[in-house]
Amino acid sequence: MSASDPISIRYHRDFDGMVAGAVLKRILEVTRGEASILESVNYDEREGWEHFGRGRRFAVVDFHFHPRAEYWFDHHPTTFLTPGLRAQYAPSERWRWDETSPSCPPLILRHAAEHFDYEPEPRFVEMAHWSDIVDAALFDSVDQALFGEEPALRITRALTVPPDHAWTDELAEALSHEDLATVATRPDVEKAFERAARNRDKALRQFPPTVESVEDHVLLFDASSNQVRRERFAPFYHYPKVHYSVGVIPTRAGFHVTAGENPWNKPPRQVHVGEIMEEYGGGGHRAVGGANPPSLADARRAAREIARRLRRAMAESV
Repeated sequence: MSASDPISIRYHRDFDGMVAGAVLKRILEVTRGEASILESVNYDEREGWEHFGRGRRFAVVDFHFHPRAEYWFDHHPTTFLTPGLRAQYAPSERWRWDETSPSCPPLILRHAAEHFDYEPEPRFVEMAHWSDIVDAALFDSVDQALFGEEPALRITRALTVPPDHAWTDELAEALSHEDLATVATRPDVEKAFERAARNRDKALRQFPPTVESVEDHVLLFDASSNQVRRERFAPFYHYPKVHYSVGVIPTRAGFHVTAGENPWNKPPRQVHVGEIMEEYGGGGHRAVGGANPPSLADARRAAREIARRLRRAMAESV
C-alpha cells in the first residue's frame, strides 16, 4: 500500500450511499488532488470487519465505522459494531458522524465546507436534497414514493434491478461528474427504470396475499418466495392506517428481515427500529432497519418477534 495508490471509496449500495460516494470522490479530487475509485459495500461484508480493506487505502461512507478508514462519514445511529470501535471514534478533519442528518451526502458537504474550503456544486446540493427525501422517506405521499418521475426517483427505482454487481459503481462514477437529470436519462438507467416500474406494479398486485396479520396497527408479512416481487412501500399503499410494517424478503445472499414505520401515519409512540435490528445482527435508523438472519426459519422467527414487540409498544401507547 502506497500513499500514491488510488483510494477506494466504499459506499453503501443504495441511492444515499451512491451519492455520498460520488460527492466524496469529487471533493477529494478538487481539494486534495486524490485519485479514487468507487466500490460499493453491503451488510454481508461485516463478517470479519476487522480485516476489511486490509492492505488497501480506503474510505467508507454511509456505512459502519472503521478505524483504518482514511475518510469516514456516516449518519446511522447503529454505525459502531462494538463498544471498542465506538471508543476509537472522535470527530476530525477526516471523520464525521451525525446521526441527526437524514442522509449522508449533506453531512459530507457541510464537513467539506468547514474543513476543506469546498464550496458545494449546485448539482451536489440537489443530490443531497433528494438523498434526504429518499433515505428518510420524506416523500409528499405514498404515491410520490411509488410513482414519482423526478430524476432522483427514477434512479432510485432503477437501482432495484441492477443488471450486474458493478453497475452501481458505474452510476456513482457518473454522478461524480454529471447531474441527476443527465444520469437519469442514460439508456441503461431508462431501461432499468422501465423494468423496475413493471416489477413495482407486479409487487403491488402480489403483496396482499403475503400479509400474515394486522394487529395493533402493525402489519406482518412473509414475501420470502422468489416468485413474489418486493416493494418497500406496498404495506402502506394497501394498508394506510398501519403504523409499522415487518416482513421477510429474499436477497441474493439469503433472507432479510425488514421493519419500518409508516411515513404518512407515524406511530403515537416511536420505537427505535434500528436498535431492535441490532439484536438480530442488523441495524438501521430509528424509523427503519433490517437484518440478515442465517436461515429462512431464523428470519421468520425474528420477524414474528419484532412484530410482537412493536404491537406491544403500540398497545401500551393507546
